[in-house]
Amino acid sequence: MRRSRMRLTIRTMRKALEKKDVQAATALIPATFSIVDRAAKWGIIQDNTAARYKARIHKRLKALSGTPAAA
Repeated sequence: MRRSRMRLTIRTMRKALEKKDVQAATALIPATFSIVDRAAKWGIIQDNTAARYKARIHKRLKALSGTPAAA
């Protein structure tokens, strides 16, 4: 159940990013990061995997919003 919820949240976030909907993606980011962090805490995914998911999502959101991503 927890894995399914995590995957659904990530999928929803990715769809918002694909549609280039910055407002929706910005609204979804706190919930997405929270679910990913909790999944790592519960042992569903490893800590580095959670960090990678969050970094990639954040990088795509920054690219959409026009803010340069940190190198």
